[in-house]
Amino acid sequence: MTEIHAPRILLAEDDEAMRTYLVRALSNAGYDVKAVDRGTEAVPLLESESFDLLLSDIVMPEMDGIELAQRCAEVSPKTKVMFITGFAAVSLRASREQPHAKVLSKPFHLRDLVLEVERVFEEQQQAKV
Repeated sequence: MTEIHAPRILLAEDDEAMRTYLVRALSNAGYDVKAVDRGTEAVPLLESESFDLLLSDIVMPEMDGIELAQRCAEVSPKTKVMFITGFAAVSLRASREQPHAKVLSKPFHLRDLVLEVERVFEEQQQAKV
């Protein structure tokens, strides 16, 4: 019998209040969430653990979300990527450089975030069928 596990999400968000808020919302929606405050902290986790989704802010110190997504594609190619950002111009760059990644612009309602995350996992399931 195969064990069904909650999808695992790696959240990279440098704003502490936003990170806490997102972890709570995603955990309440039934996801297994691990959160870090920068891309450079996320890379070793992507190399050593298995995640279904990388949910990353784009503008962060040390390594931005786009760079992180590129590293994710190298070390964990099965991990889906979704960006969150408060900057419209950055959103356009993310769409250009990571065309398969969903970009959610701040401010957003937590319900919208959870719906977008669910949509990513539904697409992933449909792709497996």
